[in-house]
Amino acid sequence: MNADQPLFVRVYEYMADHSDELIGLIGDHLAMVFCGLALALVVGIPLGILCLRSEKLAAVILGAANVIQVLPSLALLALLMLALGLGFNTMVVGLFLYSLLPIIRNTYVGLKQLDRNLVEAGRGVGMSPIQLLVKVQLPLALPFIMAGLRVAAVIAIGVATLAPLIGGEGLGRVIYSGLNMRNDVKIYAGAIPAAVLAILADAILGWLQGRFKKGSHAAEA
Repeated sequence: MNADQPLFVRVYEYMADHSDELIGLIGDHLAMVFCGLALALVVGIPLGILCLRSEKLAAVILGAANVIQVLPSLALLALLMLALGLGFNTMVVGLFLYSLLPIIRNTYVGLKQLDRNLVEAGRGVGMSPIQLLVKVQLPLALPFIMAGLRVAAVIAIGVATLAPLIGGEGLGRVIYSGLNMRNDVKIYAGAIPAAVLAILADAILGWLQGRFKKGSHAAEA
């Protein structure tokens, strides 16, 4: 690699020469993010539903999620590392915790803002609370839930770059290798794919959110 070449040319050449390695790291990165987000959805949506049942409970749940969200990433990962050790599982738990707040909050807000007439109409035709939740409330709240997932995904992709600090894989491995070697080419070679992943996640989930929004408006009409 010629040091006299422009930076973008050197970055491109490095990425082309190490494409197999970068593709593998992208796969590792996405695996951590997907697992963390999946856990956050499984836990966060029920917690958002619980928030709807009681304002006091909502204050406790959202308060706890806010506390987790404001903890510095490295501090949280260090605490998790002490409890869970190094590697993939620790990073997944960290991403799960950081993804909870937007999913809980948006589920709660999405359910709370529903037209009460639609809910009463469901009760009027004899729907049980579970049927009402599954067939009416959650489908209509999907645009809000998707908005929360969209925020959580972008956060998770960014936080996942810290994985090498706790023995994990992902694009952060190239970034931190570049930092240690003071090699700006390696830093960009890891940072650019991570940024592209965040942009793509935001765009794809934004598109899905728009589709769900159109569907919910049609259902309300």
